[in-house]
Amino acid sequence: MSAEKTTTDAPVMARRPLPPELLERGAEHPFDPPAARQRLRAESPVARVDLLNGAQAWMITGYAQARAVLADTRYSSDTVRRTSAMQLTSQQATAAKPGERADGMFIFMDPPEHTRLRRLLTSQFTVRRMQALEERVREIAVEHIEAMRGAGSPADLVPAFALPLPSLVICELLGVAYADRAEFQERSAIALNLTKSDAERFAASAGLRDFMRELVAVKRATPDDMLLSGLIHDDITPPLTDAELVDIGITLLGAGHETTANMLALSTFALLENPEQLAAVRAEPELLSTGVEELLRYLSIVHTGPTRIASEDMELDGVSIAEGDTVVLSVPNANRDAEHWADPERLDLARPRSPHLAFGHGVHQCLGQQLARVELRIGLAELFTRLPGLRLAAPAEEIPLRTDMVIFGVHSLPVAWD
Repeated sequence: MSAEKTTTDAPVMARRPLPPELLERGAEHPFDPPAARQRLRAESPVARVDLLNGAQAWMITGYAQARAVLADTRYSSDTVRRTSAMQLTSQQATAAKPGERADGMFIFMDPPEHTRLRRLLTSQFTVRRMQALEERVREIAVEHIEAMRGAGSPADLVPAFALPLPSLVICELLGVAYADRAEFQERSAIALNLTKSDAERFAASAGLRDFMRELVAVKRATPDDMLLSGLIHDDITPPLTDAELVDIGITLLGAGHETTANMLALSTFALLENPEQLAAVRAEPELLSTGVEELLRYLSIVHTGPTRIASEDMELDGVSIAEGDTVVLSVPNANRDAEHWADPERLDLARPRSPHLAFGHGVHQCLGQQLARVELRIGLAELFTRLPGLRLAAPAEEIPLRTDMVIFGVHSLPVAWD
């Protein structure tokens, strides 16, 4: 694969200049990290890699080393002000931009800017709100499973269940009106669809931003008790701007929709390919209360990244990291580290709970992780309970994998049931 092809054939959010061998997974072992990364891990948990754009970066494949990077704010997340080697081309790399930021892309911020927005968002992810959403998660899951049953076997689980469930939950969280949800889902699906043209995806993304601007305007005029309205009308000093609110809404959409949708589909695929684990879930769906942690560890769908940039000269595991160096974390490898887990290549839903990096670590640890756990636990339990004999409707080796995306998963998952 050439660098030119990498920059033209895939969506913006998916393009990464990593060599193909560091992205490709084999059809026989789709749930394992790419073999080239596993070889890299065997050589060193902190290794320099050559990128397709001519730059270099450090790839971190060890659990302790990745956790150390995520915990150390000297490894910057601010790719707006700092130049990352993970640019699409060397020409697109830009110099650092000093000064205050006016956007709300908090996942690409460092303290204190990140701290301010993170604190405001944390206050909106209340226990009461999460508890209220739990019942809605079940209702949405059941509604879509029953629609699948009504349409009859077989079905593609991705558009029928995995994508709409988290999308509609995000609508609930942000306070999107019921009548607007079809438009919200359609634009989201196009913006994230690898088979669509760049023009189609860009238009859908622009439409999503317009949609979010209109939603912010509505919440300013007619407040409700949902998250976006809370960010507008709670006593916040200084108040958030429309630009910040739109960015926050878009960020929550991407973080909460794309990740959970792929976890739902990939978890189903993984369980169908692990008969002993599947039998345990069918016999005792409550096993998923803790079993989702093992699925999160084992699958680790953040395929490439997160990425950090060293803000000063540092040392990591005896390796010198220079100021300005880009560090790319390989979460799939970190969560399979044999120094941290016994028999890490095996999926074991009864494995004692142990800290993993599927939701990150440190100041940028995923805000919506509790909601994601609820969606996975309820969605998978309802799926395997309400669709007896659920099974793949195509050979496992023919399931199309999202190896070219930041978030790993499947493009489609044909399933059948009794």
